[in-house]
Amino acid sequence: MNNSSASKTISILGSTGSIGNNSLKVIDSLLINGYDIAIKYLTTNTRIDELAVQIEKYSPAGVVIQDKEAYADFKYRYNFDNLEILTGKEGLLEISKRDDYNFLINALVGFSGLEPTLEAIKSKKDIALANKESLVIAGKIITELLKENKTKLFPIDSEHSAILQCLAGEDSGSVNKLILTASGGPFRNKSIEEIRNASIESALSHPNWKMGKKITIDSATMMNKGLEVIEAKWLFDICADNIEVLIHPESIIHSMVEFVDGSIKAQLGIPDMKIPIQYSLTYPERITSDFPKMDFKNIRNLNFEDPDLDKFRCLGIAYEVLKQEGTYPAVMNAANEIAVDLFLKNKINFHQIPEIIETELNSHNSTDELSIELIKDIDSNTRKNISNRFS
Repeated sequence: MNNSSASKTISILGSTGSIGNNSLKVIDSLLINGYDIAIKYLTTNTRIDELAVQIEKYSPAGVVIQDKEAYADFKYRYNFDNLEILTGKEGLLEISKRDDYNFLINALVGFSGLEPTLEAIKSKKDIALANKESLVIAGKIITELLKENKTKLFPIDSEHSAILQCLAGEDSGSVNKLILTASGGPFRNKSIEEIRNASIESALSHPNWKMGKKITIDSATMMNKGLEVIEAKWLFDICADNIEVLIHPESIIHSMVEFVDGSIKAQLGIPDMKIPIQYSLTYPERITSDFPKMDFKNIRNLNFEDPDLDKFRCLGIAYEVLKQEGTYPAVMNAANEIAVDLFLKNKINFHQIPEIIETELNSHNSTDELSIELIKDIDSNTRKNISNRFS
């Protein structure tokens, strides 16, 4: 593991997204406070103007622009001396496996983050992972690779970062259960009938967090919390029966750990991704930051309630998938990604998201013989099945 007191040379996959931009703000703060850190590569899908601003500020050695048209447009409009410009999935995999930097932040969304994660592990880099889908669909493969290559994976999700902080200095055998908190999203107080045909705008109106569209819809269905339950199993080597989800609408307690003696540790903070991002970069040390701090005098209530699995069917689906494992998580993830995309394109109603996922899972014959090629085939076939039905 890289010692946090040593210098870090970092690449960010998805630098123009929400996590990527927050990561750069964290890096700015660390630089101000004397931390030795440098940027090697940055990537985007289509946001080339934002990328150009980042290039001007951080002077990376290279960038990847995934979208081919955006890549061509960037090369036509911009000219940066000595800047390597790559494109497509091939470009992402190329920089993920290079050995000229030592720390990768993977802020890609969805299945696209899996193969870069694998390549980075094989090249023995430590990884700060916001791409929870990597562990959801290939957790067993990734954990085995991490051990084989003696490298570390640090979660950026606020919930999993909270658990990591609560477990610091504790024996893993003393853990009774993990308690993942969830805001409940925009529909926490809505009835099943009220959210059945929810609008895109209402589903994107998260009360606490500013995130990308896909993860915001996942929060509205609570699939995001389901993905986090599966991610927690692989990150902390704990079974589904010992992972609890608790609705906490204030998003002040980011998660908790209950120990066998009945003690509970909780990590608290304002709803801001910068703290978990910084902790992943400086672990196990804590470095001074310039970010807003929590003031307990302004907190009037902390509320908790059980999630309604009838209303939030996606969370129940994820628990069932975790118990069955095999190739079911790959099917669930692919079905969810394309269902969310169909909803955002106004091709299906909100209530159809879990219905589509359940249909694909019910027609799937799972196997425990996992490989990356099999997972890729399942992902592709699941997407095709759904696309053909709704084309």
